[in-house]
Amino acid sequence: MYSITLIPGDGTGPEISEATKRVIEATGISIKWDIQEAGIDVFEKEGTLLPQRVIDSIKQNKIAIKGPVTTPVGTGFRSVNVTLRQILDLYCCLRPSKTFKGVKTRFKDIDLVIIRENTEDLYAGIEFEKGSDHAKKVIDVIHELTGKSIRPDSGISIKPISVFGTERIVRFAFEYARKNKRRKVTAVHKANIMKYSDGLFLETARNVAQKYPDIEFEDRIVDNMCMQLVQKPELYDILVLPNLYGDIVSDLAAGLIGGLGVAPGANLGEEYAVFEPVHGSAPKYKGLNKVNPLAMILSGVMMLRHLGEFTAAERLETAIASVVEEGKDVTYDLKPTPDDTTAATTSRMADAIIEILI
Repeated sequence: MYSITLIPGDGTGPEISEATKRVIEATGISIKWDIQEAGIDVFEKEGTLLPQRVIDSIKQNKIAIKGPVTTPVGTGFRSVNVTLRQILDLYCCLRPSKTFKGVKTRFKDIDLVIIRENTEDLYAGIEFEKGSDHAKKVIDVIHELTGKSIRPDSGISIKPISVFGTERIVRFAFEYARKNKRRKVTAVHKANIMKYSDGLFLETARNVAQKYPDIEFEDRIVDNMCMQLVQKPELYDILVLPNLYGDIVSDLAAGLIGGLGVAPGANLGEEYAVFEPVHGSAPKYKGLNKVNPLAMILSGVMMLRHLGEFTAAERLETAIASVVEEGKDVTYDLKPTPDDTTAATTSRMADAIIEILI
């Protein structure tokens, strides 16, 4: 029996988490769920979005699956996802993007894997508020060191990229390619402009690539990469990127396959793993039992593979593909039009998948 932390999240998170829990259980895998609440609702009760007990649970169980959690915009509260990644050193965000028959999209036969560095870059959280004493000091030091002036009414974010962080994410990409019989790794960067951060990322990626002569390696500038993904995505296989570009390009890749509703994700480290859908919590749909649970269920497929339960994972993915291709018991966003009166509820879509599994 596996002990797994389940974080339902907030907004529509509890609904899709329950659907995911039932579907995973229907594969026959024995799981003891350690249910831990986090998010906006918990903040109102406990004064924090992410209580220590949640972190303690993940550290004990080593593996977790979570629903979406709302991040307040423009406040002092940092994202629960970013906090978990940093505390647990979940340095790799793994986001496969694969088309399913029956999902509306302009593209066919997409099969990309986005591997994003999770702990450095502009998401490292090193920021200085406009007008603060610390911001003024940073502005003064930069002027002293470089002769360049920064406007005094500027907020400042620092973009650290290290050899250590880059080596392990690029190494992960190549090891993933070998393990999953993928053909090519593409490093994505802006080294033509940011020569000492992105330039270091590219140089380090090239050095790591030399240790994997069996896997093709290339690099692309990030803006060109975005254009090429919508022109000729079939040329690409695995993309490895620094944090910010990875965040943006992984959503672009989700758009290629039909949207965030079918985009699973995992945040992985040497010791811990947290699986989650990449979409938001959609609080306006809370309690309506109508949102698409597939992104979280597919994250559950990734979790089963991580556990080594490959047969259960394949059975579940096959059942999902069957339900989606048939198009009968799917949520409104997977219907020909969103106002289709035959759209299934969240729970009914889970039921349809379960019926195939059992």
